[in-house]
Amino acid sequence: MPHTRDEALALLRRYNKEPFHILHALTVEGVMAWYAKELGYGEEADFWAMAGLLHDIDFEQWPEQHCQKAPELLREASVDEKLIHAVVSHGYGLCSDVEPEHEMEKVLFAADELTGLIGAAAKMRPSKSVQDMEVSSLKKKFKDKKFAAGCSRDVIRQGAERLGWELETLMERTILAMRSCEEKINAEMAELGLA
Repeated sequence: MPHTRDEALALLRRYNKEPFHILHALTVEGVMAWYAKELGYGEEADFWAMAGLLHDIDFEQWPEQHCQKAPELLREASVDEKLIHAVVSHGYGLCSDVEPEHEMEKVLFAADELTGLIGAAAKMRPSKSVQDMEVSSLKKKFKDKKFAAGCSRDVIRQGAERLGWELETLMERTILAMRSCEEKINAEMAELGLA
């Protein structure tokens, strides 16, 4: 198991070179850490964050085998089976038949797609940031099927349902989660020479 965050990042970067994919991984990592603390799993925050960081490890090189190739790559790195289950479950219904069971897996399933939509919406703002984004403007983007068409609205809706949350609650919390880590992520992307 990658013992440190640096080892997990090195593992991610072994299979991912595209700045877009690294940015997405760092974003989902930060969002998962925020949710862990917010939902009372603070002592598991590092584990939640690692699941977020590594969730798309196989996507860049093996998009056709997304969530199928990941277990092999993660097992080679001695990653815990619990973490592998979480990674594979985020693709449930699309590229995986492993259902999200633990609350962390449900959050990963729900937040993964939504961070993509929020990120795309943030880029359209004059500030290029989530800091001043409101739920109302995100809801408009959500309803516009042409906007960020690759972000599945069905998965986001299902994610909210699995958590027993209103869609608006999921949006509001995920915006707050992204606000909490945006500055740190931008700094890290610059540090990695990917900004």
